This record gives sequence, structure tokens and C-alpha cells, in this order.
Amino acid sequence: MTNTITPSASSQPYNLEEWKRGYDSQPNEYDYEITEIEGEIPVELSGTLFRNGPGLLDIGESAIHHPFDGDGMISAFSFQDGKAYYRNRFVQTEAYVKEKEAGKILYRGVFGTQKPGGLFSNIFDLKLKNIANTGVIYWGGKLLALWEAAEPHRLDPQTLETMGIDYLDGVLSPGDAFSAHPWIDPSCELDDGAPCMVNFRVDPGLSSKITLFEFAPDGKLLRQHAHSIPGFSFIHDFIITPNYAIFFQNPVNFNPLPFLFGMRGAGECVEFQPQKPTNVVLIPRDPSNKEVKTFSVESGFVFHHANAFERDSQVIVDSITYQTLPQVQPDSNYKEVDFNSLDPGQLWRFKLNLEDGTVEREMLESRCCEFPTHNPDKVGRDYRYLYIGAIPEDTGSNAPLQAILKLDIETGERETHSFAPSGFVSEPIFVAKPNAEAEDAGWVLTLVYDGSKHRSTLAILDAENLAGDAIALLHLKHHIPYGLHGSWCDEVFS
Repeated sequence: MTNTITPSASSQPYNLEEWKRGYDSQPNEYDYEITEIEGEIPVELSGTLFRNGPGLLDIGESAIHHPFDGDGMISAFSFQDGKAYYRNRFVQTEAYVKEKEAGKILYRGVFGTQKPGGLFSNIFDLKLKNIANTGVIYWGGKLLALWEAAEPHRLDPQTLETMGIDYLDGVLSPGDAFSAHPWIDPSCELDDGAPCMVNFRVDPGLSSKITLFEFAPDGKLLRQHAHSIPGFSFIHDFIITPNYAIFFQNPVNFNPLPFLFGMRGAGECVEFQPQKPTNVVLIPRDPSNKEVKTFSVESGFVFHHANAFERDSQVIVDSITYQTLPQVQPDSNYKEVDFNSLDPGQLWRFKLNLEDGTVEREMLESRCCEFPTHNPDKVGRDYRYLYIGAIPEDTGSNAPLQAILKLDIETGERETHSFAPSGFVSEPIFVAKPNAEAEDAGWVLTLVYDGSKHRSTLAILDAENLAGDAIALLHLKHHIPYGLHGSWCDEVFS
């Protein structure tokens, strides 16, 4: 079987006009069995893939300023007995409901979306809408849609109907943030080897407070403790090892005045400072250990981490690093991107020496890449295989992600499954085969936007033979706008 995403008539590796259409809104909600399939869905693949991302990129007749301000839409792909079912629903946040009724923008967005009426309509209005558009996880019997600047929304995992804001049985108070990037420790040493979910919230300011949370499989709080670190913090992701939660404090400055006076969104007030180093903060996961360790590394900006583990006296962290981060401008258009002017995300390894405080850096992957994933049994542990969205060939520049790359960290070997020139990939998700022993024995699931047909396809790839033909291509009846993060659970909801 061959990949039948149609090539485009373009001399470039991609067609910019096709790429842009992946940012069209998808206002419709669907519920159907997927029947247009190339190949066969493995019968052993049983469970549900959840994905989150901005589904609505215009409100009324007004386009939002940045996709990160788009209203969250959850997609669910349920697999059972070789069949697949698709369902999507918008998260019914208070703001989404009110704006839908009004037919216009009523709230400012973090990344520059403004209310109609100009400066005087936005000045001193600090109320941001909880858009619930970044992450989604099923844990403790709850399906949670996550946005890092506010509380989670709970959804019915069967229907995806919104049940309301969830305060995690009183762990959170109204207005508390809860990150969109939780990690599951597959075998927590503090809990006799039981799994637990680890997450955080950050309260930025002149000094920043980071609060760690750890939850048992039944959703009950196991541990919660807070630590202050000097300086402002813009932290999207973190990573864990058995003993540490690790945060990269990106070198940025935040000037709130343009936001307060209604001229910019809060995210547009964050300015990267390349002359300053990045601080790597190691917070012990054991609340009785108060010794926070901080390392200084060469400047760079990190959105996402791949993994981390402990080896002898070192903590080793693999992260996607950008040399610079351009500031979001009020007059910019997110669809009019000059990719060649942007630094690519690249995979770097940081070796933190706990004894002498030194750091070694090495590049593991130079090609433009993002959204790393691996076998979830290896979270916080030494691992061999990494799967990541990437450009098909290393051109040394930035470009849309059109391939999934498998990196063998032990040997340096690479395998690529490309959907170019018309396919644009999302974050890959690794699903282990039942009773698998090999680390890479599983499937890689990725949602691909087909710019030539304006529809999306869920690809099931062989994690052991990534460069081979796709095991199955599940063609949807419509497109799903470019999303952010997803997760897999072994329970079937259909």
C-alpha cells in the first residue's frame, strides 16, 4: 500500500496555500464510523485517542489574531475490533457559549485577539477567556481538557459533552492555573511502583512560584508543594525523572503595560532576551527534600521536552530548542509566515552534573522538528527510540512538519515516513502493542492534514518499521484544524 495523499504542483517541498487552509475553522461537530480506509486497522489496537486544538479560528466575521487564541475542540478516535469511530465536540467554556450567542468576539486573547472597538474597548480589561484548547488527558476516571492559564474543563469521555470546570476535588481554587502538559510516571518510587500523574502550575512575577502536583490513578492528590524561583517565568512544558521535576526558565522579559493599556495581548508582551542564559531548575519530587538545584545553559527557547533520565551523577534532558523566539507582533498574520526567516526547532541533549554543577550540550537532531514522543513506559527513564514531527529532509531551515522521524538514540540511525508535499503532520502518539517486550513494538498515530483535498487523515504507522508503508490511513470526511496535544487511553469510548 502506498501513501495516496495527492502531490501538489509546486516546485517547493510544500505548497504554502495548501498549508494555510489547515487553519480554516471547523465549526461542525461530527459522530460517525470511519469507513474510508486504506490498509487495515490492527485488531489488537483497542482504546481511544483524544486530541485537542483550536477548532474555531474566527468568530462572527472577525478572525482571531493567533491560533493559540482559538476555542478548544476535542477529537476522539475510538478503536475496537478493527473498526474506528470519530467524534468531535467544542469545549463549552463560558466564553465560547457567550461568543457563540453574540456572534462576535467578547474577550481578549492571550496572543493578541482584541475585542472590536479599538483601544478604548480593550484598555484595562484583564479578563481572558479559558479556551481549553491545548491538552487533553483521561485520568482518575475523568476526561480533562487543559489550558495552562486556567482550570481544567471536565468532559464526558463517551459523548465529549462538557460537564464544567473541574477543581480536582478541591485541589484547585477558582482562577488557579493547571498546566496543559502533565506527565505519567509509569512506576513512581514514592508510591511503591504505582503510576502517578505529575503536573504543575506557575504563578509568574518578579519571582515565580512553581507548584507541583502528583495524583494517584484514582485521581486523589498524593503530593503538593510549592517553590519560588527568581525572575519571571514563561514555562509551557516540563519533564520528570524518578527524583526531579525539571523546568527550563526561558530568558524572556515581560512588560505588562501594553497589555494593561489595551494595545497588545499578554503573549505579545513577552520578549526573548538572547543575551541572557537559560536556567534549568530541578525541583525534588519528594516534598521532604527542599534542595532545589539550578543550572545555567546557553541561551535558547524550549517549548517541549522529549524525555529525561538519571544516570550516575547526571540528569540528562532531551529538549526541542530554538536559538531565538520572534515576538508576536500586533500587525502580524499567522498565515503569512516566512518559514525561512525563523530558526528551526532542533533536538538537543543537556547533561546536568549534580556534583559540580556543569552542563554539557550536544545536538541529537539538526533538522527542523517538534512534538517529540516515545514509549510511555520510558517516561523519566533511559530510552532508545524517539518519534517526532519533522521536515522530510534536513535543509537547515524552518518549514512545516510533513514527516514523522524515528531516531535511534543509541545508534544514531534515522527512519522517516513522509507525507509531503501535501500532507502536514501533527504530534505523533506512541501506542505499545499488547504484551510488547521491545521498546519500539507498537504503533505511531498521527493526524495528517491533506492540503490537496482539504481533509484530515489519521495515519497508523509501524513503530518498528516507520519508513515502511502505513499500516492504515483513515480518511475523515472533513478537515480538523492544526491541533496541539493528544493522549491515548486503553479504554474504549464509542
